[in-house]
Amino acid sequence: MFQDPTFWVAIAFVVFIALVFRPIGKAVTQALDKRADNIRQEIDEAQALREEAQKKLAEYKRLQRDAVSEAAEIIERAKREAASLREQAEKDLATQLERREQLAMEKIQQAEAAALKEIRNTAVDIAVTATRRLLTDQLEADRANSLIDDSIRDLPNRLS
Repeated sequence: MFQDPTFWVAIAFVVFIALVFRPIGKAVTQALDKRADNIRQEIDEAQALREEAQKKLAEYKRLQRDAVSEAAEIIERAKREAASLREQAEKDLATQLERREQLAMEKIQQAEAAALKEIRNTAVDIAVTATRRLLTDQLEADRANSLIDDSIRDLPNRLS
């Protein structure tokens, strides 16, 4: 066996294979380890990204809930303001109508007073005219002159 060249060729082949594959094995092992480390890093990065995405999703959901509640508050506030404005407009309209009615009543009263004054003035004018005619037709000249003189004398008493 030690003298058989095939035996020594086999041992040389095994030693050669061991010597050749040892650095190649280390290189393959290192490459596989490096690949495993890269995969581990990628998994860690993916996990970190996933956690960050979940945080962002939770934040956006919270922001959405806040926005929805804020929108509801804005709508409610707008409804209250609209109701308040409507009530104020109704009050203003009622006040304005009341003022216009009051103004119309005052104008009617003024027109009535003016009409009554005009009627009185017309009645006085008619009475004065009728009295003048009656006096001129029925009074004698002496009696008319004496009445005029008495009226002139009595005028300062009536004016004071």
